[in-house]
Amino acid sequence: MGIVQRQGLRNTIISYFGLGLGFVNTALLMPRFLAADQVGLTRVLLSLATIYAQLAAFGFASAGIRFFPYFRNREAGHQGFLPLLLGLPMLGFAVISLAYWLGRPLILRAYDADAALLGPYYGWCALLALFTLLYSLQDAYLKGLYHTAFSSFLQEVLLRVLIAGVTLLFGLGYLTFHQFVLAYILVNSVLALLLTGYLAYIGELHLRPTRAALQVRPVRELLSFGAFALLSNISGTVISSIDALMVGSKVNLKAAGIYTTAFFISTALTIPFRSLYKIAFPLLADYWKEQDMARMAEFYRRTTRLNTVLGCYLALGIGLNLDFIYSLMKPEYAAGTTIVWILLAGRLLDGITGVNGLIVVTSPRYRFDLVFNVALAAGTVGLNLLLIPPLGMVGAAWAALLALTSINVARTWFVWHAYRLQPFDYRIGLILGAAGAAALAGWLVPPVHSLFVTMLLRSAALTVVYAAGVLFTRAVPEVQPLLQKLRGGLGA
Repeated sequence: MGIVQRQGLRNTIISYFGLGLGFVNTALLMPRFLAADQVGLTRVLLSLATIYAQLAAFGFASAGIRFFPYFRNREAGHQGFLPLLLGLPMLGFAVISLAYWLGRPLILRAYDADAALLGPYYGWCALLALFTLLYSLQDAYLKGLYHTAFSSFLQEVLLRVLIAGVTLLFGLGYLTFHQFVLAYILVNSVLALLLTGYLAYIGELHLRPTRAALQVRPVRELLSFGAFALLSNISGTVISSIDALMVGSKVNLKAAGIYTTAFFISTALTIPFRSLYKIAFPLLADYWKEQDMARMAEFYRRTTRLNTVLGCYLALGIGLNLDFIYSLMKPEYAAGTTIVWILLAGRLLDGITGVNGLIVVTSPRYRFDLVFNVALAAGTVGLNLLLIPPLGMVGAAWAALLALTSINVARTWFVWHAYRLQPFDYRIGLILGAAGAAALAGWLVPPVHSLFVTMLLRSAALTVVYAAGVLFTRAVPEVQPLLQKLRGGLGA
């Protein structure tokens, strides 16, 4: 097994373990011990630092991955690539930091209702942004070296274990809230230092600058690619972070805490989609290379069908048991119940429309992926500005749903118009019908004395009715061979 395969396998295992830890931290542990405005503060600080760092990097993390093969020469210290990769973003950090400090009154005025809570940590946010920037640049360098498992372990596992640890220390009374926030910033920052130590350990910490680094590829080319990557990266960050920032600004940090907790509850729905997309990406690239449109069309329909059957089941499983999930937290978080349902609808639609985004990004018209991402980011911001003032944090959820719906309709149409590929057949209707019947069965289960027992009964009703509906209608042909083997085994 080669290094790429080994690193890929390790990354997959680490990723799924990390997803579980992340869900426990953000959807269960922190809401149990922290008030909503306290959770909102941590999310706003992290989102601000992420955007701050991405602007400073100017896309150089992506440029590092793209251009490192031209510099690769271990004996020559990769021709001064690492100092070049770090140097220009450090200049960018200085410029963005100046703007950040000059903009302090404006930013704090945007969070006027909670300025007393946010203000003491304004400077600490700059420190967090610096270490976030250093982590992303070193992570890009390690990707070029094909050493990705350690950085994945730090980000997906160690960070979440440390956050769980400081949260428990706060919940047990060993830390004040001020100490908790500083510890939260510290554990997010220390990852960059651990990566530096790892680079030294593997003998790849080459910090001596050389003039050769400026001659391997024109700096203008790196900057041009970086600008393109910045636009793409910042669009992704806006899509994932702007709603929490805008809820915190337009409403208050308490609402931001409730919203982000609901947001993370809904992310459980995306786990099977992410798994499928990791497999889909290289397969679609191969289909394009071979111009095998028939197999691509079949794969498009099959993945959409599987996403629909898994997505409906998980969405209903989460939605029907929100009373139990919220019983594990402080009571104030239950105000996010409606938000979870709306976000689940958006994520389900995103999964049901299949792998349209991956088809675009692996196709000859891959540049349209940037157009769609920028449009989604702009639509998300615009809809938040429109809907948060009258509807509060629920407006942010509706903005996310409407933006996702619009962009997925546009992507699906684009793939059909450009390549005559579409993912739907009559089986999607059968799956949705089975999901509707299962939802009704689960909803009709009356509450009993225990929320936990109610959760078990509703989940059982949902599972039995949904499985029966899917199997009876033969809506998922991929299941039939497995079912026949099971019958054969029982018959034997």
